[in-house]
Formats: sequence, C-alpha cells, structure tokens
Amino acid sequence: MVKKKALGRGLSAVLGEVEQAYDNNLNDNSDLVVELDIDLIKPNPLQPRKKFNESTLLELSNSIKEHGILQPILVYEDNNEYFLIAGERRLRASKLAKLNTMKAIVVDIKLEKLRELALIENIQREDLNPIDLAISYDALIKDYNITQDELAQRLQKSRTQITNTLSLLRLPKEVQKLLIDGKISQGHAKVLVNLNGDDFNLAINSIVGQKLSVRETENLVKNIKRKKTNKENINFTNELNKIASFFQNNQLDVKISNNAITIKFTNKEKVDRLLQILSNFKDL
Repeated sequence: MVKKKALGRGLSAVLGEVEQAYDNNLNDNSDLVVELDIDLIKPNPLQPRKKFNESTLLELSNSIKEHGILQPILVYEDNNEYFLIAGERRLRASKLAKLNTMKAIVVDIKLEKLRELALIENIQREDLNPIDLAISYDALIKDYNITQDELAQRLQKSRTQITNTLSLLRLPKEVQKLLIDGKISQGHAKVLVNLNGDDFNLAINSIVGQKLSVRETENLVKNIKRKKTNKENINFTNELNKIASFFQNNQLDVKISNNAITIKFTNKEKVDRLLQILSNFKDL
C-alpha cells in the first residue's frame, strides 16, 4: 500500500513565521525581514501558475511606486541566490516599477516542500484562473496519492467544486486558453465539457462571437443536442417504416411513435397472425 504524504505539514509553521514577520515589520525591527537585490530573486521553478494579468500587474506596479511594498515576499536561499516561494505578483510588479531592492522574508525550508507551498499559495488566491487552479488540484491529488474527497476535506472545499474544476482539464488547450484569458467563464466551460467535434466548435464560436451568457449557452447546447438526437432518429426512420409496412401488409394495425412500433390487437386472430409471422421471421 502506497503511503500518503500529509498535505500541509509544516505549512502552518512557515505561515506563522510569515505572520510574525509581517507584524514585526510594522516597527521595522524584524530579523526575519531583509532587503534583497531584486536581481538576486529568482522565480519559483515549481510555480504552477502560468498566467498573470498584465493590467492588474501594472496597477500593482503603480501602487508600489507610490506606497512601496506593504508586505514582504517569501523566499528561500540556495547558493547565494534567493528563490521565490510566495509573492510572484509583487515581484513582477516591483520589476515593472524598476525597483532595485525589495523586502523579503528568508525562510529555512526543505526543497521538497516548495511545490506544496506554491500549490497551496496558489489555491488560496482569489484571482487565480480556473485552469491553474485545476492544475494545482490535480498536482496535489497525484503528489499525495489522495482522492478528490480527501482533497476537498483537507482544503475545506466542496467535493462538487473540486470535481467541476478538475473537469476543465478535459477541455481542448485552445479552449482552456480562452478561459485563462477571460473570454469565457467557468460557467461556460462547465456546459461545454461534454460536447465534442462540430457541436463543440459551434458552441465555442457562438459564445465568443455572440458574447453569449451562461444561460444562453445552456440553451444553445440543449438545442444542439436536441437537433442531433432528431437527426439520429431520422437516420433509421426509413427502417421503421419498412417494418411497419411489412406488418400492415399482413393485416395488422401498426403505429409508429417516438421511435417505437405499436401493434394493436382487436381479436385473437391477429395475435395468431403475428405469431405465425414471427415463426417465419426469416421472411423479414
């Protein structure tokens, strides 16, 4: 049996250290907070987040120019270089603001914890796009060999939220990009998950081209599925008519409705006739 790693072990201690540093930093006398050369700070190589909104980064950069960094970033040291654990938006915005240094908290942490910290830090962000969130969920499930139910419990999320978010990874990459770029919402994506082929392309083009709401998208998908069902039904209507004609030619009362053939018996003679037909079914 594969042993499951404990999700979040050590995380509370690190975050507690950060909280203490933030509190102490108000008085500018914390030993945990240092001023680092910004060029020495490297992005976290295990950062699962790939997309950062350029306009909000610019807004944050302008705020930093005016007010400075209000909360230090979190880093670890390795061979005189500092690698980011948390605060990548602040780091990117500080570089946009052309700062030479920035405040950071240097923590002593085992390297195997970095991925977990990056994943959990991402999950806790309100502005994380749904695809990066799904990637983070998927990574935690695989890294810790846990079920969706267990992940939901440990992150204090609903199982439905975990399942719906993970389902987004089944979408084609080009559609995931639309979701990341904000051109469609998670509500749109949820409706699209079970479509494929031409139906999928029709739905995507309609959503983007006509700026459909989620409700309008739901109605569109229902119409697509209904038309597809009707088309499939038409494909064997001729066969049903042939069967009905065969029985009618044998003096049986036959009706076709909702892809079903109904035979009405008004006397025993017609029942016997059907039995005789079935006994010679090779004639069909």
